[in-house]
Amino acid sequence: MSTSFAEPLTAADRCDRCGAQAYLRVTLPSGGELLFCGHHAKAHSAKLSQVALSIQDETSKLN
Repeated sequence: MSTSFAEPLTAADRCDRCGAQAYLRVTLPSGGELLFCGHHAKAHSAKLSQVALSIQDETSKLN
């Protein structure tokens, strides 16, 4: 699974679950993309790691 992306996430990127600022981008094998805030990234991490083609994790920005 790859973890590198050319473009960092910005404040305009919003969580697909709740609308908060996204800190995790998941690319699916189908080519689709999901964005998650830190809370939902943590809540769904086990399942996401099973289905993701790649994960861009910027949760370290949260402190």
